[in-house]
Amino acid sequence: MIKVLIVDDSKLIRMILNEIISAAPDMQVVGEAEDPLEARDLIKSLNPDVLTLDIEMPKMDGITFLKNLMRLRPMPVVMLSTLTAEGAPITLEALSIGAVDFLEKPKVDVKESLGKYADVLVDKIRAAAGARLSQIIRSRKRAQQSDAVPTATGDFKKNHLIAIGASTGGTEAIKEVVINLPANFCPIVVTQHIPPVFSKTYAERLNKVCKMTVHEASHGQVIEPGHIYIAPGDKHLTVLKRGSKLLCQLDDSEPVNRHKPAVDVLFDSIAKYMGKYSSGVILTGMGADGAKGLLRLKESGAYTITQDENSSVVYGMPRAAKELGAGNEELPLDKIAKRLMELATRSI
Repeated sequence: MIKVLIVDDSKLIRMILNEIISAAPDMQVVGEAEDPLEARDLIKSLNPDVLTLDIEMPKMDGITFLKNLMRLRPMPVVMLSTLTAEGAPITLEALSIGAVDFLEKPKVDVKESLGKYADVLVDKIRAAAGARLSQIIRSRKRAQQSDAVPTATGDFKKNHLIAIGASTGGTEAIKEVVINLPANFCPIVVTQHIPPVFSKTYAERLNKVCKMTVHEASHGQVIEPGHIYIAPGDKHLTVLKRGSKLLCQLDDSEPVNRHKPAVDVLFDSIAKYMGKYSSGVILTGMGADGAKGLLRLKESGAYTITQDENSSVVYGMPRAAKELGAGNEELPLDKIAKRLMELATRSI
């Protein structure tokens, strides 16, 4: 059984979460805390496997508590966040500190959507219970090192496109891959499972630390070297070729693999138009989105990479791709950027 401790100052929210989690056959709520100070004592006495943690609480805010927790007693945490422009930066900060994942805080009128919300919540708790905390901590340390990746510049292929797909743990994994790539590197398109509003904030945060220029992709935007394009949180991102130009296309069709944006949708469009002039990468994440698309990329002539198990926070998507034989190569996270630079400068 996965032992869960709920930390939230709202009695109603605690009741809703308790009901959902207790209904899962492989989970039990071992305790509830209405503030971090109470939670601190309960962690010691109950030894939970996963924490659900509200960001805004009395006595100590969730971010401060999370920092202390990751320093003194690291454990899997799923943050409960308000999915708003105001809530996005602090939630992304929580992921950079060490939270495994986040979820929209349930509203008081959740009855109609409770079933869907319940499925997502228990999926995220299961993924968090199996997450590699040691990898999150190592990634944080590497992100603080300016020489984590070679910073060499060079003449890169003008007609080469790189595509990256990720989910749980992906916001930090993507950052580790792209943060030190040179400013003149070949273009990169990214699908990360992320809600609306958060994708724009995420692109802005990445842009501040990367040498390349990072955008939340817009419809019809020309794809150019030196730029990274992040799929919006409520649209599929695809690539369209018009003459010698590549364009971002946003698609508002139904979710694929329960996701919008979906990695398979992006990879399929690149397999159609780019083939051997592209590279595809699957990073950490739960589920199997992107596995079939990566295989189609490989079959079209692209060079494909999957993140290895030891460096993945959640080895779901990379495992699914590996089991299909979709990857040409499996690499630890800290070796992927160097490999992409090699692929962009010479033929394999």
